[in-house]
Amino acid sequence: MGIVLKQSFKNTSITFAAFGIGGINALFLYTNFLEKEYYGLVTFLLSTANLLMPLTAFGVQYSIIKFFSSYTDKKEKDKFLTSSLLFPLLIALPFGFLGNVFYEQISTFLSLKNPIIKEFTWVIYLIAVATAYFEIFYSWARVQMQSVFGNVLKEMFSRVVVMLLLALVFLRLITQVEFIYYLTGAHFVRTFVMLLYAFKLYTPTFTFQLPKNYKEVFKYASYIILAGSAGAILLDIDKFMIPQKEAIEYTAYYSVGVYIASVLEIPGRAMAQIVQPITAKALNKKDTQKIKELYKSTSINLMLVSGLLFLLINVNINQAYLLIDEKYSQGVWVVLMISIAKLYTMTLGNNGAIISNSKYYKILLPYAIAMALSVIVLNNWLISVYQMNGAALSTLIVLLVFNSVKLWYVKRKFTILPYTLKTFLLLIVLMIFYIAFFSWHFDFHPILNIVLKSIIISFAYVIVIYKLQISSDINLLVSRFIKNNR
Repeated sequence: MGIVLKQSFKNTSITFAAFGIGGINALFLYTNFLEKEYYGLVTFLLSTANLLMPLTAFGVQYSIIKFFSSYTDKKEKDKFLTSSLLFPLLIALPFGFLGNVFYEQISTFLSLKNPIIKEFTWVIYLIAVATAYFEIFYSWARVQMQSVFGNVLKEMFSRVVVMLLLALVFLRLITQVEFIYYLTGAHFVRTFVMLLYAFKLYTPTFTFQLPKNYKEVFKYASYIILAGSAGAILLDIDKFMIPQKEAIEYTAYYSVGVYIASVLEIPGRAMAQIVQPITAKALNKKDTQKIKELYKSTSINLMLVSGLLFLLINVNINQAYLLIDEKYSQGVWVVLMISIAKLYTMTLGNNGAIISNSKYYKILLPYAIAMALSVIVLNNWLISVYQMNGAALSTLIVLLVFNSVKLWYVKRKFTILPYTLKTFLLLIVLMIFYIAFFSWHFDFHPILNIVLKSIIISFAYVIVIYKLQISSDINLLVSRFIKNNR
């Protein structure tokens, strides 16, 4: 776990800093510098682009992770990487052509409930293409076991750009419309920088020849592209569907709640950057012991860290909403439901990486399609009944059910589970802390109240976790910290 912990720690630090900046953007700058209608519009455009991105990328970013370590010959590696740059064009170019021909019909359909969407529909395609190629070059770097710089670009760059652009809006140096244009351009700048870094790490000899196993690669990409598209639906379909049923500003309220809850994903997102290629390598070498160790260690460590974040967010949520526009506080239940779903997902550790990089990857297609259809059906029903809380409830239900299916599937195929008795001991600790601290607060200003309460919870949590020896990795880090500060 040496390289995993080292790069995961760096990636976690970067991602936390990025989410901090993003939190300032989402909770304060967006809510004060952009009209609610435009905040909702930006959320809709980015989420819809994320729905389109997996199709545009053609599954290449996942193919690089799975297959690169299987090549031993440089010529085959070069053929593989060159073809990886060309494959996405098979979808991106036809999509662009059809989008241009039927632009009026597409933009009219998307803007039936909220007319403001119509003139910005083209932004969706451009951001999808830029993001797709960014992910491809990011995977290119990750298979060289270099994930930190790409993580800076992925997590930090866009949020810093948004902060600067929102400041320019506030100073009236650019309009809200120009904000969207510049944000679109920033996605292409990020992709170009990632391209340069990827080529610096490994510059292939470009060739139009296909690798020997191109049929296997193409088949894998075809499955993953559909599975990835269906998976993206789960993540962003709610922000796409809410504007079809409610005023677009409700997308902004919902987005803030989801953003707060998504902080729980930070450790998982950071660890995944380095764990995924290591998992793929272990599977290629059939190192079952390594896979088992990774599965259990990633599960308990992610649950431990994300569990603390769950506590800090949900015991302070009412105080946090006092700091922003009162209308946004409608997202309190969104935060709770989404954070429960995210916490459960984190307890799965590298479960997804095990499936997607194994010979059983084909199961991801029917699995993802079933998830996508389930969340669409539930959203269509529950949003009509409970508005944006319905979208959060549908996400919670789908993730609880389908994450359990993934646990069962890996257990069946690999005869391993990520959970131990310490997992359930940690769950009890989390429940006790939540019950004990939810209704307790200081009669101070919300910021001071949140800070003091968070310090007390964090300190007590670390002591309990350390004494119970929940995680050997975390205990080792704490012991080193104590030793270095004596």
